[in-house]
Amino acid sequence: MKDNAIESKSKAFAIRIVRLYQFLSAEQQEYVLSKQILRSGTSIGANIREGIQGFSKNDFIFKMSTALKECSETLYWLELLHETGYLSTSQFSSIQCDAEELLKLLTAIVKSARREHAT
Repeated sequence: MKDNAIESKSKAFAIRIVRLYQFLSAEQQEYVLSKQILRSGTSIGANIREGIQGFSKNDFIFKMSTALKECSETLYWLELLHETGYLSTSQFSSIQCDAEELLKLLTAIVKSARREHAT
């Protein structure tokens, strides 16, 4: 299978999210927000993978749009974890940068796919 940038970046991000969840639950004793970010942060890559394997252009657009929404939600949880002191500024900045990159890529993919589909 050829390398797909969005797929590999989302998988690497999911791994970071799993490690963040492990840190938050073990070191910070935080269990509620960490479950939310684990769900949304790992869902991004799962939806991308499903979209790539989709049966139609509509299926692809739907799954990529879902991944985009999950990425936006993950950024919300990251901001909340940072603003409540569970993540330091350096911890937050590092993972936020990755999430923002995914958000930009997904936005471009969805816009392009919708444009192509409309013609």
